[in-house]
Amino acid sequence: MKNKFKLASLAIVFSVGYSFMNTVQAQGGTGWGEGAKLEDAQVVVEKNRVIELPRAARNFEKFRIDPPEPQERNVRYRFNDYRLSSQDINLQMKVLTIKQDELTKLYGNYLKAGIGNYGTLYLKGYFHNKRSTEGAYGAEVSHVASSRGPVDRANSGVANSSVSAHGEKYLKGFTIGGRAGYGRDQYYFYGYEPSLETVIDRDSIKQVFNRFHADAFFHNETSGSPFIYRADLKFNHLNDRYDMSETGIMGNITGSYAIDDVSGFKVAAVVGTLSHKDSANVSRSFFKLTPTYERQLGVLNVSLGARLAFTADTVNNARSTNIYPVVRLGVEPIEGKLKIYGGFQGDLDRTTLYQLTQENPFLAQNVNVADVNKTLELYGGLSANIANYVHITGRVAYQNFRNLYFYNNSRTDSTKFELVYDNGVTNVLNLYAEAVFNYSDEVRVGLKADYNSYRTETLEQPFHRPELMASVFATYNFYDKILFNSELYYIGSSFGRILRPDGTTVIRETDNIVDLNLKADYKFSSRFTAFVMANNILGQKYERFVNYQNKSVNLIGGVTYSF
Repeated sequence: MKNKFKLASLAIVFSVGYSFMNTVQAQGGTGWGEGAKLEDAQVVVEKNRVIELPRAARNFEKFRIDPPEPQERNVRYRFNDYRLSSQDINLQMKVLTIKQDELTKLYGNYLKAGIGNYGTLYLKGYFHNKRSTEGAYGAEVSHVASSRGPVDRANSGVANSSVSAHGEKYLKGFTIGGRAGYGRDQYYFYGYEPSLETVIDRDSIKQVFNRFHADAFFHNETSGSPFIYRADLKFNHLNDRYDMSETGIMGNITGSYAIDDVSGFKVAAVVGTLSHKDSANVSRSFFKLTPTYERQLGVLNVSLGARLAFTADTVNNARSTNIYPVVRLGVEPIEGKLKIYGGFQGDLDRTTLYQLTQENPFLAQNVNVADVNKTLELYGGLSANIANYVHITGRVAYQNFRNLYFYNNSRTDSTKFELVYDNGVTNVLNLYAEAVFNYSDEVRVGLKADYNSYRTETLEQPFHRPELMASVFATYNFYDKILFNSELYYIGSSFGRILRPDGTTVIRETDNIVDLNLKADYKFSSRFTAFVMANNILGQKYERFVNYQNKSVNLIGGVTYSF
């Protein structure tokens, strides 16, 4: 900046000098050259002279521009609709949405076939419709048979076959459905001591059960109505190779009405009749009515009611009319995590040969069947969820029973069993615990234990009722490719009274049962799967019932086809 200022000053000086020299040269023509003379002159300087200038006129008014005069303006608008032909431009527009989870393809049907040792044939079929909002229907078939068994080869074979169909229709706020089926179970009374000298006629120890069942139901459990109801009608028929038959019809109605958000009524009614034909004809009617009132008081749930029950049984001087209290208190200290409950009640449980022959197929003829009367039960328990992976259930109960049945070897034929009853009250202390660890769909591990301590009045032992039954089970899903299942269960020893050849009786104790079962499925594709089942891997020929050995290691392998 300073350099520029200096250059400008020099330019001014040179310009003034140049102009002055031109002026001098113009005067006189000769300038400062030879012959030039300065004339005498007098210069007067006035020191006190004052220069006066006229007063300037000052205008203080601001500069103003007048606004333009308003004029009327007529504005005209023109709207032209410009359209592009749809075929001229192909707009690739994409609406971004959240991708919906695709439903896993379901195969409603499968066939399963396998073979194993002991001449075992394993066949199962399941047929069902796929997802539907209108209804569900299907059918099942099964045939599992072993031509040989643990004792005397073919004389201890077994065969279980069944076929059934079911269906239900979904209506607006209403569902109706039913099920019907047939089953055939074949056994042999092989609870004898094999002898080379004695040949047992296989046909003389054969037992066959034919089972028919049907039931129909309707309910409005999904209607959202304050009054919820369900009605069932069931039919069962059983006959065997020794001209025994049992036919039963049972109706069951339940209903609940919500008074408000915290209280309501519930009622359950059961009525039925049963006809049993053997050496004698027996008719057994049954009725039970249970009304209760429930109310939620903060975290406390209260249920109060009564149960009226009637049975026509006369076995062991059975009490026909019974009235029981029904009281239950529950509290949930941690919502969804911990529940604690307790109460006392009584009940009458229906007992049928249809059920008993499934528990013990070696029953003798002309057995006396009676309903189980639970005169009193005091109980308490809890259920807890830990971190959504572990579910724990515990229960303790003290129970009094009348006509609680026990299995004992027949005095006339030790290969068959009779029903015996305690002539009095049977006291039972029951402890039950269960813990299940369920991590996603990959790993599931569980433990169950059921302990019963029996105190009888007239029976020497609680025949064929073990004190402790426990099991440990686990499943593991390896990348949806291999599925492992395992179960280890324990059944404590029990007692049976048998008749000796000399006419005396003796009480025998059965084995403590430890049984390990494994199963593996390998999925080749969504349709084909190979499976292997190994039962009783430890190879114990234990006796669950006196004189009846179980199979040793039983291996079954096969394939499953889904379609």
